Amino acid sequence: MDAAEITHQKFVAKLSGGNLPKRRSGVRPEEIGLARETIAELFYSQCTSRQMDRVSRRLQARGEGFYTIGSSGHENNAAVAEAFRIDDMAFLHYRSNAFQIHRSKKLPGQTPCWDMLLSFAASAEDPISGGRHKVIGSNPLNIPPQTSTIASHLPKAVGAAFSIGIAKKLKLKDTALPNDSIVLCSFGDASANHSTAQGAFNTAQWAAYQGTPMPLVFLCEDNGIGISTRTPRGWIEASFRSRPAIEYIRCSGLDMADAYRGAMEAARIARTQRRPVFLHMDCVRLYGHAGSDVQSTYLTKAQIEEDEERDPLLYSAALMVEQGIASPDDILDIYNEAEETLTRIAEQAIARPKLTTSEQVMASLVPPKREALRLNTPTPEQREAMFARDRNMMDKPQHMARLLSWTLADLMLTHPNMIVAGEDVGPKGGVYNVTAKLHERFGATRVINTLLDEQSILGLGIGAAHNDLLAITEIQFLAYVHNAEDQIRGEAATLSFFSNGQYTNPMIIRIAGLGYQKGFGGHFHNDNSLAVFRDIPGLVLACPSNGADAVEMLRECVRLALEEQRVIVFIEPIALYMTRDLHEEGDALWTSTYAAPGEAKPIRLGEVGRYGDGNDLAIVTYGNGYYLSRQAEKILRDRHGIAARVIDLRWLAPVNEDGLLEAVSGCERILIVEECRKTGSQSEALMALFTERAPGIDCRRIAAEDSFIPLGRAATLTLPSRDSIVEAALELVRG
Repeated sequence: MDAAEITHQKFVAKLSGGNLPKRRSGVRPEEIGLARETIAELFYSQCTSRQMDRVSRRLQARGEGFYTIGSSGHENNAAVAEAFRIDDMAFLHYRSNAFQIHRSKKLPGQTPCWDMLLSFAASAEDPISGGRHKVIGSNPLNIPPQTSTIASHLPKAVGAAFSIGIAKKLKLKDTALPNDSIVLCSFGDASANHSTAQGAFNTAQWAAYQGTPMPLVFLCEDNGIGISTRTPRGWIEASFRSRPAIEYIRCSGLDMADAYRGAMEAARIARTQRRPVFLHMDCVRLYGHAGSDVQSTYLTKAQIEEDEERDPLLYSAALMVEQGIASPDDILDIYNEAEETLTRIAEQAIARPKLTTSEQVMASLVPPKREALRLNTPTPEQREAMFARDRNMMDKPQHMARLLSWTLADLMLTHPNMIVAGEDVGPKGGVYNVTAKLHERFGATRVINTLLDEQSILGLGIGAAHNDLLAITEIQFLAYVHNAEDQIRGEAATLSFFSNGQYTNPMIIRIAGLGYQKGFGGHFHNDNSLAVFRDIPGLVLACPSNGADAVEMLRECVRLALEEQRVIVFIEPIALYMTRDLHEEGDALWTSTYAAPGEAKPIRLGEVGRYGDGNDLAIVTYGNGYYLSRQAEKILRDRHGIAARVIDLRWLAPVNEDGLLEAVSGCERILIVEECRKTGSQSEALMALFTERAPGIDCRRIAAEDSFIPLGRAATLTLPSRDSIVEAALELVRG
């Protein structure tokens, strides 16, 4: 017999026989402000959640339902929902049906049963994901949708909580989260061991230890097992009871009154003291991990039966009887009525439309555009004051790093909701001085030195976006992003997709990277692979090759984030930060004077750069490759009489295919110069594009070898060079 039906029959039998268990705690509801009416409402929510699990399994058996990770045994997160306000943002564990069902009662007009069953049935009318995934989530209820990536939502919960204090200190108005709100983040005991979770706990503690407001409740729903692996008894308490700068509270998830007591205390501390709380709630996992999970393969019969005896719904029923709210027969009626209602609704839900085309599936990959936000247009006097110490340099040509620094300053002056965050971005000004003087100009509230944890840096950006702040986060070196890539791939880039465009997290991630850096670092400071970003749907990937482009492209990235709600990765070639000369020492051809906002022509998303009009050869490249190709173009022209043009992609994702084909139009040959490793590089897509859409043009590529970057003078041996580009071009042109 199905495990869900065994638990169901035991519940019915104990109620019918008047064999209810003794409550798990001595907490008296009246002493903690838990009214009889509230107990009854909580029990209704718990019964609905339990029956939702049973219905989902029956739907799956018929091929009409597509998700069976249930909430049975975790029903007392409904009591947690009762203890929190509806404007307290909740990032929830996937066993949180009861939470969402009960929170819906705080807002008139909600239809949680209908909504969730549409989600189970993968209907296109599912109000949260539009049929793309079964997720716990609701825009009206302030529950951003979560998928099942283990613990990946914890860093952004920390970021959201952190952003509340920032918004209050900056006196920002109309942010999503009220100044006195708190953030809830729930997860299981197994997930608490994940490095992502550990980083989030540590970051919250690190901030709180220094007195930074961190109004956050970590809710660990401890059922003692992760799929088939038991959590050592006492492990969670031993791990979290005595951590610095975080309050530890334990409660029973088997007892409604005790769960409510613990949740109320956690919410009170987080709200009044603005510091993090670890709420440890004992639960039980009934049925196994999901519908396909057979517990008897890894648990003994005695262990399974022991868990079934700890059914929290039985303890809630005992509380109902103890308080004189309902008799066992009344409780059975409530329970059975929930099943009947859900069964009826389910038949209607499975008949609703499904996604039927790829266009429908992909409709929410790119977030919806929104009205342009009102800008804080700085006065000339404000800009003059801000740049007073730099004024004597601003009319002289400068390198990319300084131009980016001034661009960031202008952007922060224009957008009061913008923050900059990363390792060493504060007084030091970053490793390459790109954030120089920002801390001095805008203060520590807006220019944030983070701890050394890339997951937390990106989580800060994602969470801040949930509160209408625009974060420009910095990852110090490209190789370091791999510690945290799931925060981009699994969280930031998927939010619009899984919420049908209702939730977005616009942000800009600045990353110093690529090769050719002289005399420093080896691979970890010269990583030359962007493959990790290339297959993330909806992501914008920008890579300027020179200072003038960098200024306008960064401004365009901010526009994309604010108006189009995009997630953008902005790659800054380290070797070009301080580069001044192109062909010979002192020519200063790779410098530019700073164009104040509005003075230069914008560089819009997808707009390629072009140098020269030659038809013999088009060199297609980006970043350092563009710099080297410009050198090669001069040699080809002056020494060999070859008329070439050099195309700078600028935007590596999405590639403007039509614009690129137009840029090479009229050329007889194409040479792709790729500074990243041959395998997984942009050159692969470019070769495919030109082969498919320009089949009459002879197209070849020169790319970096599939190798890591060594140290010292050998650092460029595996990379394209000016001379190797010239050689490849001559071979292509002369055959």
